[in-house]
Amino acid sequence: MAHEHKLAIFRGSLKFKSNVQKIWGVFILLSIVTIVEVALGIVKPEFLTDTKFLAMKLLNWIFIILTLVKAYYITWDFMHMRDEKSSLRRSVIWTAVFLICYLVLILLIEGDYIYEVYRSNYIKFNF
Repeated sequence: MAHEHKLAIFRGSLKFKSNVQKIWGVFILLSIVTIVEVALGIVKPEFLTDTKFLAMKLLNWIFIILTLVKAYYITWDFMHMRDEKSSLRRSVIWTAVFLICYLVLILLIEGDYIYEVYRSNYIKFNF
């Protein structure tokens, strides 16, 4: 409901945090992360594009990590995971983290293979 309030504790006193405050907090956090992503995508600092970590540019790792942060926060807030039992939170979050990391790994392996095929005009095996 729009008029429900969430109980929050600030410095030992009890205060109510309205839904409007929560929505603005989520909006500000997600906006800041998105602005950082867009700024890095436009500027593309040389030290991030020249540095490689695990066969990928550091800038790409930053984009992946910031995207995971946004996805986690959206799940945490909009799917109301903060109010659930810790076992349910862990099962949902760790399953998603595992599957996303697995997807990134598969994409990197296959992408590297396709890149090598196009670069060297040599097919290691028919896919």
